[in-house]
Amino acid sequence: MKACIMCGGAGTRLRPLTFKHPKPSIPILNKPSVRHLIEHLSREGFNEIVMTLGYMGERIEEQLGDGHMFGVHINYVYEKEKLGTAGGVKNAEEYLKNEPFIVLGGDHVLNLDLREMYRFHEANEALITIGLLSIDDPREFGIADMDINNRIHRFLEKPKSGQIFSNLASTGIYICDPEIFNWIPENKKYDFAKDLFPALLAADKRINGMLVRGKWTDVGSSAAYRQAQRWMLDALPGTTIEGNFTTRNARIRGPLSIGNNVSIGSNSSLVGPIVIGENTVIGDNVLIGPYSVIGANCTIENNSKILSSYLFDGVSIGKNSNISGAVVADETSVGEECNLENGTVIGHEVVIGNNSTVHSGVKIWPEVVIEKNSSIKEIVVNPAYDTTNEGS
Repeated sequence: MKACIMCGGAGTRLRPLTFKHPKPSIPILNKPSVRHLIEHLSREGFNEIVMTLGYMGERIEEQLGDGHMFGVHINYVYEKEKLGTAGGVKNAEEYLKNEPFIVLGGDHVLNLDLREMYRFHEANEALITIGLLSIDDPREFGIADMDINNRIHRFLEKPKSGQIFSNLASTGIYICDPEIFNWIPENKKYDFAKDLFPALLAADKRINGMLVRGKWTDVGSSAAYRQAQRWMLDALPGTTIEGNFTTRNARIRGPLSIGNNVSIGSNSSLVGPIVIGENTVIGDNVLIGPYSVIGANCTIENNSKILSSYLFDGVSIGKNSNISGAVVADETSVGEECNLENGTVIGHEVVIGNNSTVHSGVKIWPEVVIEKNSSIKEIVVNPAYDTTNEGS
């Protein structure tokens, strides 16, 4: 079975994390998000994968190669200009035109039964089958009006208050018949939700919906990113330790995944689920709480607390600092006696001086230096980087 993964977006809503990583490469459990997706597709029997690439696409190709290590074959198709979701798939038509195929976003994190969805599409007459999920607030998604026979009669992208005729939200996962290529113009920006679905419905062509069960999110915001990490941490099967591991009377309660050459100091406490990357050094009297991920080559000094936070590779945390519900990108240095409050997002190569506080929900752009004794209550941008943080 064939799959098309769309990876063209710039990930502006996830900034400052996406200045160094394209959105599909943001790490979840210390490996690129899209790698989890490909491994799931492989388990479900989708072994021919096409990836449509745009922003920082070379990084994605470098991380995944030809796919053989995941039991799949990957072809890459680059967009010279932004073509939209349907236009990007049209750009990859040569790899997809002979049989039905599944379309997903490169930022999707899920455990859905995609094989069941594919079989449902094969058994029913429709050009497209849309995976639908009932959610409390569908305003950030497309919503569908579906009848008892699974036929969709209305579809509205990102409805406003007063327009929410259904809470069946599109997951952005589609099973497509190759006939859809006849409906998508070449070399033109064209979206599934905004353009193709209205055109098909206006022509009385059948679009089906299928109610899916399980967990799904698109990692389009820092809140969704933290939620995806929690889901994946909940799925840890137990405690695994790779290679060398040293500790001096630390208290450890799993589940944990610990990489090679990790060192944990005296009287520290780790309460899983936790993932720790290789070559990380954790000092004495450190508390690492549940739902935390620490990357490779990190240093956490004595008497610090890491609680429900996600540290990328090469992060250092000074003595007596408290990191709570934060995301800290690569090579950032947090000084002593610092406090990163819930929902803070720190870009790569930031330096935060001693005795500083970053207040809840604040974002700091890459390569910024925060002076010691600072209290940061608003976003801090670096004019050397684009300052847009809304959009895709």
